[in-house]
Amino acid sequence: MKRHSVLPGFGPTLGYTVFYLSLIVLIPLSALVFKSVGLSWGEFWSTVAAPRVAASYRLTFGAALLAAAINALFGVLTAWVLVRYRFPGKRVIDALVDLPFALPTAVAGITLASVYSGNGWLGRYLEPLGIKVAYTPLGILVAMIFIGLPFVVRTVQPVLEELESELEEAAACLGSNRWQTFRRVLFPTLLPPLLTGFALAFARAVGEYGSIIFIAGNMPMVSEITPLLIITNLEQYDYAGATAIASVMLGVSFILILAVNLLQRWSRRYAE
Repeated sequence: MKRHSVLPGFGPTLGYTVFYLSLIVLIPLSALVFKSVGLSWGEFWSTVAAPRVAASYRLTFGAALLAAAINALFGVLTAWVLVRYRFPGKRVIDALVDLPFALPTAVAGITLASVYSGNGWLGRYLEPLGIKVAYTPLGILVAMIFIGLPFVVRTVQPVLEELESELEEAAACLGSNRWQTFRRVLFPTLLPPLLTGFALAFARAVGEYGSIIFIAGNMPMVSEITPLLIITNLEQYDYAGATAIASVMLGVSFILILAVNLLQRWSRRYAE
């Protein structure tokens, strides 16, 4: 006997979903891969494994992972303060969290470069201490942290709002200290959204271009990110080389995000 779903229209909606995802995601990504297939294996490898390109991989993925990890820590702290405490200016701080979403990336890059340059508001105090931010890999890390923080805060914040404070009070009444309460009561619930925010912040940092090029310095082998190399190849009409580098970025990003999603699924089962 054929069973009917409570919600009608599964077939048409599924077909529309597959069509829409194919049009927006799968077809462009397939075109990216097919364009790089025009290169022979030797040409492909010499393009994606060149010393300059390999240095950009290390900088881009390394800085993105570090920025996402930093955002995971301070994003949870920011969300905790916004949810659990009342203080003057709370609404202003809550709105400032979304500023990287609304601010054009070029404006963000120019602002960060001016603030952290040698004569900037913060750079003038950091450089005498031997800390040079603008036009260095450290500046790239700062820009990635800036654009990735809202992803962690906005994924953790709703979970914290739904988490009842009575659970913490009950744990304290049973003799748990603050660390035990966080580790055994709060952290298992916060881990899945935290991993989601980490993955989103990492993905955004890997593909970021506008806010980084103004503060990076763009020195080959030192502070040159992979998206800039792709743009450079496109400007030189080397479409096959640009798509080859982009294919490597796509593959590595997909593997890392898949690993985070599998870890997230495991953490949900662990929390249950």
